[in-house]
Amino acid sequence: MNWLERLFFGEGVAHSVLLFSLVIAAGIALGKIKFKGISLGITFVLFVGILAGHFGMKVDHEVLHFMKEFGLILFVYSVGLQVGPGFFSSFKKGGLQLNMLAAGIVFLGVALTIVLHYVTDIPMPTMVGILSGAVTNTPGLGAAQTAFFDTNGYADPTIAMGYAVAYPLAVVGIIVSIMLVRFVFRINLGKETAQLQGASVGETSIELVSLEVRNPSVFGRTIKDIALLLDNKKFIVTRVLHHQNEHIEIAQPTSLLNEGDKIFVVTTPKDKDTVVAFVGKTIDMQENDWAMLDKQMVSRRVLVTNSSINGKSIRELNLRGNFGVNITRINRAGVDLLADPALQLQMGDRVTIVGDLNAIQSVIKALGNQLKILNEPHLTPIFIGIFLGVLLGSVPFVFPGIPQPVKLGLAGGPLIVAILMSVLGAKYKLITYTTISANLMLREIGICFFLACVGLGAGENFVETIVHGGGINWVGYGVIITMIPLLVIGFIARKAFKINYYTLMGLMSGSMTDPPALAYANSISDNDAPAVGYASVYPLTMFLRVLSAQLLILFFL
Repeated sequence: MNWLERLFFGEGVAHSVLLFSLVIAAGIALGKIKFKGISLGITFVLFVGILAGHFGMKVDHEVLHFMKEFGLILFVYSVGLQVGPGFFSSFKKGGLQLNMLAAGIVFLGVALTIVLHYVTDIPMPTMVGILSGAVTNTPGLGAAQTAFFDTNGYADPTIAMGYAVAYPLAVVGIIVSIMLVRFVFRINLGKETAQLQGASVGETSIELVSLEVRNPSVFGRTIKDIALLLDNKKFIVTRVLHHQNEHIEIAQPTSLLNEGDKIFVVTTPKDKDTVVAFVGKTIDMQENDWAMLDKQMVSRRVLVTNSSINGKSIRELNLRGNFGVNITRINRAGVDLLADPALQLQMGDRVTIVGDLNAIQSVIKALGNQLKILNEPHLTPIFIGIFLGVLLGSVPFVFPGIPQPVKLGLAGGPLIVAILMSVLGAKYKLITYTTISANLMLREIGICFFLACVGLGAGENFVETIVHGGGINWVGYGVIITMIPLLVIGFIARKAFKINYYTLMGLMSGSMTDPPALAYANSISDNDAPAVGYASVYPLTMFLRVLSAQLLILFFL
């Protein structure tokens, strides 16, 4: 049986692969266990790794270090690709307010960490580990470990230990904080739902409306003339039903409008009232009603899968001039966008086209519309992005008062590059599209390897630290860092800014980058406001968590 003992407690490739597989598989299985609807999820991989390390299961130090860093890179890069398209738009209007409140939660947590460092004399690296666990932010843990290693040339195991002891109660603490806000303000969910129906956070980005031309200022003018008169308003006229001869046509810039003509318009919620007031009045005609008027004129959703289209604007394609069809809207990552001429198409976009059936068939050939192509992985842009991310993360930035140069690290660099590539990749003909399942697979593999490595590295001295090293106190400090910022900003958001409770739940969950809290919010919601709030603050919060963890290490070493 010596071979079996060597396999579990020895060295070599087979030992490393077996141990990683065992830790990850057991952690994922345990993560599915729920207590009153709450689960630690994939974080159980960390605790299984600690348990394995405690009982003497080890992986070669160099292998452990490589797998941990590479897993972290895969995780943050996949997250960046996912949140990138909505990163900059999240700062608009209500999103800006939500992001400022989320930033307040981050900075208040950092301030409490510094105060506890001076009050308790706990070393800052350990406090940063407790902070990362208290806010359930694994990339922040990775950034802190990388910053410490780069500065000192060796690892500090107490960073991972602090994270591990603070994490479990942090998951519960976030949900309890959400409940306390509801209790203190005596929130009625029915009233919040009714209020939310008129709130901008739940609006879609486009609206479809049928209008009848009644304004004498419009009579005899072309659609192009109206567009010039409403220069700062976003709208597209897709079809025109002429009153005189009951003839329906695809809207052209030269199409003349007269009294009684009916038009089908795609616009934004913000500009809808202005467009309606200028043209005439709304009429009760749905998209299907327009389709019934002319069987030759159809509406189709076409998938962009032709790589040569990637990065081209709607104006460049000139589908109206080349094929006689109109693009009315684009669905990207589940969000409908107005077909602005300057909008660049990307792989995976679903384009709604209106026109003659034969013309649409030609457009389908031009755009691709082959789902199979999207299922093929585009690995080159992924590894180009990782290369650039590691390069950016390794660039030292010198700031006055900081003894060591600041680096974005293997967490911050790939995260920023992934966000930029998801937004700008099409402009440089890079196909950054990945299916949701592919992105999730990369992300989960990365975080599993990272957590397994952290657990295996910290497991040997974990129990000793808890029993004799003050680890029990660390749990209490973690609860303070978790709940005080959430309650303070939560009360301010509700009392001063009147944030809807559903959106506030998303804000509080997103500021902690905590999926279990979002899952709780979704379970008591009958709308998607918590998810929208979560997604609005997640990118900025993730960036601030990673950056602040590094800065705390560098400032206080």
